[in-house]
Amino acid sequence: QVQVVESGGGLVQPGGSLRLSCAASGSIERINNMGWYRQAPGKERELVATISNSGSTNYADSVRGRFTISRDNAKNTVYLQMNSLKPEDTAVYYCNVNAFYSDVHILIKGPDDYWGQGTQVTVSS
Repeated sequence: QVQVVESGGGLVQPGGSLRLSCAASGSIERINNMGWYRQAPGKERELVATISNSGSTNYADSVRGRFTISRDNAKNTVYLQMNSLKPEDTAVYYCNVNAFYSDVHILIKGPDDYWGQGTQVTVSS
């Protein structure tokens, strides 16, 4: 019913920047919160940033001041601008979308959480 696809990951040097994008598609009725999470090898998945449908944002202490989350409601897309990247930012980044959706009977259901496949971000010299 709902698909979530991330893009924009890659290899950058310390101090560099990347912009991640996450687009949701399918039988979406309304998207609530959207967010980014990351998971490094051997570590738990952690919250990076979230943004509500009203624009309120929340950041992990480790990225506050360096990362900026934003959304384009018309495109059902959330972005993560990452500046001043550090090696410890290396991880697989996952997009999360909380949304109401329509089923095959055109009944509104949810809200449910949908996850993207993840995009690799590697910060190394």
